[in-house]
Amino acid sequence: MEENPSYKKMYRSMTDRRIAGVCGGLGEYFNIDPVIIRIAFLVALLMAGGGGLLYLIMWIAVPEKRDF
Repeated sequence: MEENPSYKKMYRSMTDRRIAGVCGGLGEYFNIDPVIIRIAFLVALLMAGGGGLLYLIMWIAVPEKRDF
């Protein structure tokens, strides 16, 4: 099956990871620095606590990027 070049899938990063690669994967998907995403998750965690829950859900739901 050929991949459509205009269709992007999100994966957890295998190279740019601190815990599970969620922020690195989001950074690759949106083409921004993962540090910005890490700061956003931290602020969300400290303000309302939803950042930790969202990170955990993404850790479970988003597959790791496998380069075979």
